[in-house]
Amino acid sequence: MAAQQGFLDSHDHQNCPAELALRVMRGRWKVQILRELGDGSRRFSELRRAIAGVSEKVLTSQLRELETAEVLTRTVHPEVPPRVEYALTSKGLELISLLEGLHAWGTQNSQQMDDHPQS
Repeated sequence: MAAQQGFLDSHDHQNCPAELALRVMRGRWKVQILRELGDGSRRFSELRRAIAGVSEKVLTSQLRELETAEVLTRTVHPEVPPRVEYALTSKGLELISLLEGLHAWGTQNSQQMDDHPQS
């Protein structure tokens, strides 16, 4: 039985699972979208209000990308006007766990990063 290859052992940058996770989350607003949906489903208008500075067009685009990656679901309720809600899938909830780890790392290291800004 072959041993499972870990992150540090992988030299295949094109197919690296860590790179896949980063590609799914890549985008200026995706982490904020995930954070908002981490508390439960949200309507489009609620997301737009909660994420200051995002345009309707960009929010729509990033929500579609996350839906394509099966990180969230989009539910259209048959009402007039139509009500659209977004919610995390099990894959999305797994990303929340990763983001919580990144948040903890950032909290622990924020002072050092502030002392040594990147260019």
